[in-house]
Amino acid sequence: MLTIAVSKGRIFEDCMPLLEEAGIFPIDDPKTSRKLILDTTRSDVQLIIIRATDVPTFVEYGAADLGIAGKDVLLEHGAESLYEPLDLKIACCRLMTATPKDLFEIPKRVRVATKYVKTAQQYFASRGIQAEIIKLYGSMELAPLVGLADCIVDLVDTGNTLKANGLEPRDLIMNISSRLVVNKAAMKMKHAEIQALIEQFKLTLAKRA
Repeated sequence: MLTIAVSKGRIFEDCMPLLEEAGIFPIDDPKTSRKLILDTTRSDVQLIIIRATDVPTFVEYGAADLGIAGKDVLLEHGAESLYEPLDLKIACCRLMTATPKDLFEIPKRVRVATKYVKTAQQYFASRGIQAEIIKLYGSMELAPLVGLADCIVDLVDTGNTLKANGLEPRDLIMNISSRLVVNKAAMKMKHAEIQALIEQFKLTLAKRA
């Protein structure tokens, strides 16, 4: 049995065509089912549905053999203990700084609101900027509006939410996409099965290129 960890929402929707090409269809509709473990049309594969930020943890500790997670989550988690064999090129967006429109330059001492604490610290340190990081879990755009922070670090897709709240994207930290990650022990114990799935994903991605 192979167990694949994936989160609901955009990543799940974007990865379904890849799974389907490998003959993996969830028997229960994840949009309506309350089940967190989903059987599939392949008797040797099951899906577990968890929070995006928990995917690397489940894979690292062997609760899942494989997982699909955004590069932003992997960077924040510290995924050195995982294999990352494939960039699936799905759920693509940008990790960026954003500020109020009237802030023309990020100062050398800055207060930053973000849920990407580790990544933000490394980014500002690399630019010689002394940053006080304030961890928030949501509604990041609100922080500069109420004086909680000078700028934010967050994922940007269309930028419409920023614009609606008087903010604009500034500096690109990294382009983000979802990656396939594999538990190191599972890669040894279930090598043939996992490698076959990786090769199938590669074929599907090559067709799209």
